[in-house]
Amino acid sequence: MKLYILQHEREDPEFADDTKLIGIYSSNDAAEAALRRVQKLPGFSEFPQGFSIDAYEVDKDHWTEGFGPD
Repeated sequence: MKLYILQHEREDPEFADDTKLIGIYSSNDAAEAALRRVQKLPGFSEFPQGFSIDAYEVDKDHWTEGFGPD
């Protein structure tokens, strides 16, 4: 089973990256419908290029490597 994550990201000079999780949906079509609903809202409408929809398989590790100091 896959879930579809709708997010919006923009670079903010004061706060660095600003990522908002908009929602998690059962289909890509549902995520795209949500995108159409929110893309007209204040803030989102000024940064339309910041949207992304990503599919994730449920019950699976998606980050399989560690991380080090920057």
